[in-house]
Amino acid sequence: MSATAKTLDVKGMLCPMPVIKAKQAISQVPVGGVLEVIATDPAAKEDIPAWVRRAGHDLISMQQENETFKFYVKRKV
Repeated sequence: MSATAKTLDVKGMLCPMPVIKAKQAISQVPVGGVLEVIATDPAAKEDIPAWVRRAGHDLISMQQENETFKFYVKRKV
């Protein structure tokens, strides 16, 4: 996996804030860079991958550790 260019901690935020913050943060990552999103909202399991597909980026991986989700998004555009 590529090195993370930016980490976004949205723990405690509920839908739609994790996606809104991720949209803002990905613009600060160079094309080809990786954004790590750390969330606790269970809806993020569906919302973040859906946003990644719509936005044209790649979801490299999603990990769950207890109630915390980590998403690794590679910026494509």
